[in-house]
Amino acid sequence: MTVNRFLVGSWFVVTSLFCVLPVDTFANNKEDKRADIQKMSQDTLHRLYKAEPPAKAAVEKAYGYAVFSNTSGNGIGMAVNNKTKGKTFMRMFEIHEGPGAGVKKFRYVFVFDNEKVFNDSVNSGWESGGQVSAGVSNGVWMYQLTGKGVVLNITAKSAKYSPDDDLNESS
Repeated sequence: MTVNRFLVGSWFVVTSLFCVLPVDTFANNKEDKRADIQKMSQDTLHRLYKAEPPAKAAVEKAYGYAVFSNTSGNGIGMAVNNKTKGKTFMRMFEIHEGPGAGVKKFRYVFVFDNEKVFNDSVNSGWESGGQVSAGVSNGVWMYQLTGKGVVLNITAKSAKYSPDDDLNESS
């Protein structure tokens, strides 16, 4: 009888540990992802300001901005409200049409002129399509950085930007 209680008790402890461990690991993983996105954002802004010095004033004076890292159509990023300093973690998915394959790495910086376009973009997500030249739409400007510098004229086809509900949940 004592052996059975020991086995049942041991089974309960081991099972409980397996149930609790992934939750703690996931919470830390979420924080790590947020920290990685924030570091990528700061690195991207630093590169942008070095390559295109007037961009610093544009970003700082804007209502808000968003920074994305995109590798072959999938990306992560965050939007920052300059007025409240609030951060929203985002994700993106982009489909390029036409011939060609391979890994393409880009960083995007979106600059939002006013509260309405910032809130609409961050809260509802947004899509872009067709040829974009620096300005994406009324009140939204975009810079694209490649490994070699800044590109102001780009083609972004069928891109979807939306809040990352998982990373924006409270831990």
